[in-house]
Amino acid sequence: MVRQVRMMQSRTHRTRAQQQRFFVLPLPALLIAAAAICAQSMQTAHAAMNLCAAPALQTSERTNADPGVKALVSNVQAHLNDPAHAVRRLHTEGTLPHEGIYDQSKEAEQDLDLLRDAALSWRATSDDRYLKFVDRLLYAWVTTYEPSFNPIDETPFEGLILAYDMTASALPVKTRNATMAFLTKLANGYIAQIDAQKRPLTGSFRNNWQSHRVKLIAMAAFTLDNRKMIEAAQRLYVEHIDDNIAPDGTTVDFGERDALHYVTYDLQPLVTAALAARRHNRNWLNERAPSGATLAVALNWLTPYATGEKTHEEFVRSAEPFDAKRREAGLPGYSGQWDPKNAAELYHLAARLDGRYTPVARKLAPAPPAWLAVCLPLPAR
Repeated sequence: MVRQVRMMQSRTHRTRAQQQRFFVLPLPALLIAAAAICAQSMQTAHAAMNLCAAPALQTSERTNADPGVKALVSNVQAHLNDPAHAVRRLHTEGTLPHEGIYDQSKEAEQDLDLLRDAALSWRATSDDRYLKFVDRLLYAWVTTYEPSFNPIDETPFEGLILAYDMTASALPVKTRNATMAFLTKLANGYIAQIDAQKRPLTGSFRNNWQSHRVKLIAMAAFTLDNRKMIEAAQRLYVEHIDDNIAPDGTTVDFGERDALHYVTYDLQPLVTAALAARRHNRNWLNERAPSGATLAVALNWLTPYATGEKTHEEFVRSAEPFDAKRREAGLPGYSGQWDPKNAAELYHLAARLDGRYTPVARKLAPAPPAWLAVCLPLPAR
């Protein structure tokens, strides 16, 4: 008994000595320890947005999956052995097919949609082949591409962000950390670019370019669950609604380009940003700017054109020379009457924010794009 008491006293003495040694660690050692804890935290981090909130399909559902979903999975399966087409730079803005690196950029961009679809295929089937494919393509892109901070060139990175959002918790640490670093650089770079501008914002900092900047910032911020970045996204979103959308719902782009093509191109990234915000219980659809404008008002303004109650001749009074250049090159959509079907994806996305847009969406296209059917299969209630 005496021996047991002495052993306990000895252990207690050693424990106290260890505690004392810990608390007298020099500052450099404490900083190293803190860095190690931070690194461990980075390794265990995962995406927080989860825009694609639908659970994986059950086995019984897989056998009777929607034909569009089957086609999406089948398409990804056909590319599983493809190499990554990651490039250091993309550039399509302001150029026509076969000019500059337009064609190479368009080919490389296909990886970004493929990444999204591969992540969705993994979510729908639980087949690890799709996860490994995401891992391979994602790592190649985030370690190769150098952001240019041209939002028109970089708006396709939406697909990469969605892919990471859906797979982060299952990805290898190396890929996860590289992607977090890439998205942080991308979003903070855009925030700094905007904040460096004089107020009030003008030019491409108040038209559709800014919508795409806000989308990329918001998607990255909510995926990373970075509070400072999220607050910046919120601030810049409200400022952009105030700058770009009039209280009656008309947009700067409609005034400058005289085209519904650019209204949809302007609003779709904002709806996507609002979907990302909704996962964090923020209602950006009805977020009111100081002018009284909202994203919902802009969608409501476009709705009569989408339903066919109103029509519009495109680009007749556009002030942008590039619009005339595209018309002369024979690119579809740059002359004649606007085709409402071009707004189908916009309204299917909007229907996930508010069920009031579901009838419009279904009139334009009976079913949403396959990726959206897997991502958010049910209309908003």
